Amino acid sequence: MAPSPLALFASATLVAVVAAGTGAIVLQQGSQFSHPRRVGGSFAMSDLDGRPVSRADLLGKPTALFFGFTHCPEVCPTTLATLSGALGRMGRDADRLNVVFVTLDPERDTPETLREYLASFDPRIRGFVGTPDQVARMADAYHVTYRRVPAKDGDYTLDHSATVALFDKTGRMVGEIGYGEDEARTLSKLITLALPGQCAPGGGANLWATDGSSGACGPRS
Repeated sequence: MAPSPLALFASATLVAVVAAGTGAIVLQQGSQFSHPRRVGGSFAMSDLDGRPVSRADLLGKPTALFFGFTHCPEVCPTTLATLSGALGRMGRDADRLNVVFVTLDPERDTPETLREYLASFDPRIRGFVGTPDQVARMADAYHVTYRRVPAKDGDYTLDHSATVALFDKTGRMVGEIGYGEDEARTLSKLITLALPGQCAPGGGANLWATDGSSGACGPRS
């Protein structure tokens, strides 16, 4: 059982705090991961070229996985910008990773819309889209919470989990990047994820810590 919680989903030790105006649920860190189901599993989505993608497409490389939507006013662009900065500093080592942004808003986020949105970030960040049912099933498998919130003008926004989940090349969740973690901590975690067991410069991070704590190189068992 992992020694640190997942801010992706609710449990008895997590407290949901809706960040007003940010379009995301920021889940407060607890002391122990206690969710009864494993994180991850089968899914059926599409990439931005219309090709089917599944869990098998994420295996063989470590993965950083983030769920959001293009109309998100703060959390999503901030997180994607932080990831992009870290990936840019990693250079070719970032090619060792899958970095994926999954839309939770299939009604508005078409492949073309998502492609245009992701063009503002590192080109190695891939986009996944799906039908409402496909999105709901993948979100459930990865323990992502989201809900539609009506706006006064007849439009809507989404409250959603704000954590980047980190998986090893076998699909096992080994850590997380919490919302608001700075680029230096994000960089250390991505280096550790990409180069497990190697004390690369900036690596050796505790993949579960959100307070900058360092740890032994490689994912925690």
